[in-house]
Amino acid sequence: MRHSLIILLLFISGYCFAQQTNDDYRRNLSKRVSLSVQQTPLHEVLQLLSKAGEFYFSYNGQLFNQDSLISLKVKNMPVRDVLDQVFAGKVDYKENAEYIILRYAVNHLTIEAERISTDDNHYEISGYVKDTRSGDRVKQASVYEKRLLQAALTDQKGYFTLRFRGEHTGVILTASKESYRDTSLVFLADINVKPEKYTDPDSEKGTFFSNTFGGKGIWRFLTSSKQRIQNLNIPDFLAQTPFQVSFTPGLSSHGSMSSSIVNKASLNVLGGYTAGTDGFEMAGAFNLTKGDIKKFQIAGLFNAVGGSVKGIQLAGAYNDVKNEVGGFQIAGLVNDTKGKVSGAQVAGVANIARKGFKGVQIAGLLNSSKETSGLQLAGVTNSTFGVLNGAQVGGILNYAKKMKGFQFGLVNLADSSSGVSLGLVNLSSNGFKQITIYSNEVANTNIALKTGNSKLYSLLIAGNNFSDTARVLTFGFGLGHEFLLNKRLSIATEVTGQSIYLGNWSYFNNLYRFQTQFQVMPAERLIVFAGPSYTYYRTDAPPGASGKNYKHELAPSWAKHFNNQAKGWLGWNFGLSVLL
Repeated sequence: MRHSLIILLLFISGYCFAQQTNDDYRRNLSKRVSLSVQQTPLHEVLQLLSKAGEFYFSYNGQLFNQDSLISLKVKNMPVRDVLDQVFAGKVDYKENAEYIILRYAVNHLTIEAERISTDDNHYEISGYVKDTRSGDRVKQASVYEKRLLQAALTDQKGYFTLRFRGEHTGVILTASKESYRDTSLVFLADINVKPEKYTDPDSEKGTFFSNTFGGKGIWRFLTSSKQRIQNLNIPDFLAQTPFQVSFTPGLSSHGSMSSSIVNKASLNVLGGYTAGTDGFEMAGAFNLTKGDIKKFQIAGLFNAVGGSVKGIQLAGAYNDVKNEVGGFQIAGLVNDTKGKVSGAQVAGVANIARKGFKGVQIAGLLNSSKETSGLQLAGVTNSTFGVLNGAQVGGILNYAKKMKGFQFGLVNLADSSSGVSLGLVNLSSNGFKQITIYSNEVANTNIALKTGNSKLYSLLIAGNNFSDTARVLTFGFGLGHEFLLNKRLSIATEVTGQSIYLGNWSYFNNLYRFQTQFQVMPAERLIVFAGPSYTYYRTDAPPGASGKNYKHELAPSWAKHFNNQAKGWLGWNFGLSVLL
């Protein structure tokens, strides 16, 4: 019992500490600091503040002149007030974990109510948003009620109207616009009562959502100008609801606030635009998501996600994710992830993981990744522009900048390779490329191109027995391995398969050869070799079927006859190789 009580107390203490740590992050602007500087560059002042408050600043270097000189003496003052003195109200502040985010905000807003009406089940307020300094009415400003999830955009005269269902004695309205500080005011049911300033506890809580999607490409085409402006005005506000329904991005159960709401379940008849989904989202055509997807997302045509995906993402044509994917992506045409992928990508045409991949990529045409740990399987080509730790299997071409695994394809390329490549041609900057000229008992003149490395290399072979009465033409493919004894001595073992032409294409003549050769390098780029071989030859040609001036009997007199069609014998080969 005593031990159980101690464990419980430790758990409660740890939980409270974790909560306090999290709250400390959220109260960085309220922390009290003391600072005394004289003619000190601004960037150094921010470093001193950061150290004194045990947090970090995040800001654009072009936001202000970092070398401007600051003189300041404060004692036990909140960080927010210190920043107000330093920037004279020209910069806005947001908190995110251990960061204070500095943003340009030279202007301030206020809300002036013109009309408030209430009845048993409705509350309506209309008025103007004004610039507090100039008194001008501000157009295209967002006015919204965070608790009730209703929003409006001011018109060209700065006018807005908001309607709320239900009984409300008052509302808390927030006005936001890009380059302005947010303003929140409490409005009661009586217009004659002066609105009270409201301090939103979450107003300085920021998110790292990017607005780049809202104004580019398919996002710009599928969202209205009002939605894009709303997104620019209030990029940081997030709410959570259990369910939403949309017909199009502009026709949603959450109205113009849809891009600020994370849903447990989201149903989009044609398409929808949300802040994120922590559950299930389905669309007949498309899903536009500003933030993260967790668990499951499916669309008839495409999914476009501005954050990350953790779970399963399915699309009839195209999946586009700006950050990371952890799970499964399946698309009829293309999966394109700007961040890292951990899991599986399956596409009819192409998979792209721009910052790295761990798992399996399967595509009908091509796979592309910066780093690969796992398997790339494509009908045509695989590309890894960094390190390959795993395998590439391509119908035609494989490429890896630094290949540490396995490649299988017609052509395998690598800037550097310490792995194994299996293909007709295997090229890497630290591998070898050799032209070999040699002779054996089958054909007196043969040429082969050897590419790969000492672990495994391929041979493309062509040969001709130059003779007036015993011609032989041969071509084929082989694989080899090189045992390095020292810088100038090595032993190579090779297995080849060759087709033999004896003047008549009506019959097949196949030759399989295993050969070992001892290699000496007398000069820097020259290898001389010789060694024994064993040949197995199979043909369905009857005696006398060879063409005129071609060899009538390929096998030598010492060959062993297994049956009428198969023979085997010991042979030899010697020649030289030139390193390219």
